[in-house]
Amino acid sequence: MTDNDRLRGSAGEPAGYVGAVALSSDVTLRVESDDVRYLEPEGEIRATYRHASSHVRVGEGADAGAPSVVRVSTTEKVFEFRTKSKPRKLGLMQVGWGGNNGSTVTAAVLANRSGTTWATRTGTQTPNFFGTLTQASTMRVGSDDKGRDVFAPMSAFVPLVEPTQIVLSGWDISGLNLKDAMLRAQVLEPDLIRQLAPEAEKMVPLRAAYDESFIAQNQKVRADNIMESPAYTKRQMLEQLRADIREFKQANALEFVVVVWTANSERYSEVRPELNGCADTLLASIEKNDAEVSPSTLYAVASILEGCPYINGSPQNTFVPGCLELAEQHGVLICGDDFKSGQTKMKSVLCDYLIGCGIKIKTMVTYNHLGNNDMYQLTDGVMWKPKSASKSRVIEDVVQSNGQLYSQPGEMPDHVVVVKYVEFLGDSKRDVSEYTSEGFMNGHYTSIIHNSCLDSILCAPLILDLAILAELFDRVRVRPCARDAPESSEFVKMHPILSVLSFYMKIPLVRPEEPIINSLNRQKSCLENMIRALVGLPPENHLLLDTKIARDSTAMGS
Repeated sequence: MTDNDRLRGSAGEPAGYVGAVALSSDVTLRVESDDVRYLEPEGEIRATYRHASSHVRVGEGADAGAPSVVRVSTTEKVFEFRTKSKPRKLGLMQVGWGGNNGSTVTAAVLANRSGTTWATRTGTQTPNFFGTLTQASTMRVGSDDKGRDVFAPMSAFVPLVEPTQIVLSGWDISGLNLKDAMLRAQVLEPDLIRQLAPEAEKMVPLRAAYDESFIAQNQKVRADNIMESPAYTKRQMLEQLRADIREFKQANALEFVVVVWTANSERYSEVRPELNGCADTLLASIEKNDAEVSPSTLYAVASILEGCPYINGSPQNTFVPGCLELAEQHGVLICGDDFKSGQTKMKSVLCDYLIGCGIKIKTMVTYNHLGNNDMYQLTDGVMWKPKSASKSRVIEDVVQSNGQLYSQPGEMPDHVVVVKYVEFLGDSKRDVSEYTSEGFMNGHYTSIIHNSCLDSILCAPLILDLAILAELFDRVRVRPCARDAPESSEFVKMHPILSVLSFYMKIPLVRPEEPIINSLNRQKSCLENMIRALVGLPPENHLLLDTKIARDSTAMGS
């Protein structure tokens, strides 16, 4: 027994300890404010949101030879949000449905829907949706009359689709049914797969759009369920994908469908004005069967033309300029690129912490290895380039935010990313990260982190969250309030590039005039504050000002 063991359980709570309150998952919040109305007949939540911001002007008014003057002005704009309060019956179509991620998502939905438990050598396990923000995390609501922080699930703020009610389908280059795909993936316990088999073996992926020039050569052996040239032109593939979406929606009486790319990475496609520089040239290139139109872009175009949000979970450049313009023309939500799940998420947190504390990261060396099919296809050198780029760019804005530490133009930490395929490990990913920094008076500070996890167990929750949140934000309409715009201003959809979901992506897709934010804390804060805005709550700032002011007038110096 150590001294710490002796003290555990006997110290009690410190004097003045306030604590926190966590509300259960079945609560519903009703905001009582002049800024929010719950309109029952219309099935809407109407909320007014005051958006305060600071505008910075650098260098104005500086005398010759004097330090620059930075002028800051504050502004406030008022927006009105209108959110449909009833989630729609949701269908999720995954590209790469029979892969490790797709089969794991399927198992989670089926097991949670049926309440299936399964035996392991450590005991009986019960299903859950841990790892999702929508189902397993909470947001701070405010403080109660005892000063305690009160937390509630995200679904308590705004109604969200229940994941067990999601209807599943998708495409895959492999024709294995989902039971056999689960066995192949070697992610889930055999007893769970055995119990899910009767339903999972009825689930068979649709034929996938296929172009072998865009994938690793080692994937050809899996490709037995494909639409391939010359039997199919790019236009015919596009029309079949659209028909697949329509038939899935009709057969299951779905009100809304989200399409998620969770297949392996493609190589980069070329970007040229005459090929895909605008929506018209992209559609013309599909019509001409141009070899540089990638399968992933065909899926994205099919989804957009069918009015379905499209999520790009891999690092290839699916969203060429013409695809972005097409999404804007049709008002369809899109989100990308490349799921951020394991080491990259840890990296963004640690860099934010170190640089935020005034510690200068000098070197970052991250090494990870695993043996699933996603890693196997990266052994093809052409396929590594997009993945390397996505893993390497996740710290740029954090570094650029601190000119005290990184004062030279273009100065960055020496960042090395190594990824290796080790067949024996399967989906079990191991990563080691070493960060060496300069601290006070140039003293060195080195941190080494080792992680071991199942890759698909980290990634599957992101897919569910993205589908659920895409459905939510498609229900949202917004307009500037009268004082900022004419009374005739109409409610409009959110911008098609859904950067509010950057929390889930290694390379967040943003509008040209929007900065890329990689800081995980800022990304999560953005998402949570957007949820708060939909119900008229102010953004969370953690100031708790009323607790920082002395209550005794003598203490105030009066």
